[in-house]
Amino acid sequence: MSITTGSAEGAEERVDHDERTCIAPAPVRTPDTLAAAGDLLRALAAPVRIAIVLQLLESPRCVHDLVDALAVTQPLISQHLRVLKAAGVVHGHRHGREVVYSLVDDHLAHIVVDAVAHVEEEAHA
Repeated sequence: MSITTGSAEGAEERVDHDERTCIAPAPVRTPDTLAAAGDLLRALAAPVRIAIVLQLLESPRCVHDLVDALAVTQPLISQHLRVLKAAGVVHGHRHGREVVYSLVDDHLAHIVVDAVAHVEEEAHA
């Protein structure tokens, strides 16, 4: 008898069932959870927003720092920051006359880092 189950670490465990191997189904998520995950992925699905997240992973930045680092216009950076802020990816806090942006949660950046690493691996394969 064999079933495969996921552990907290993501490892699989196999148990035999009548000489065949079965994989236990993944846990079913609620439609609301799946919709929220889709919204988050859509918010991250733009090259400039990916670049912003990678910059903010290094350190908090104000808009002009992002403009300089990414060589795009201030209105475009501001527009993308609004999308990321609405999605709960970044937040801003006022520092004098400027707003400094940072990631709400570093584990969100891992989505972007892993996607970029995957693409880079494929390009070098």
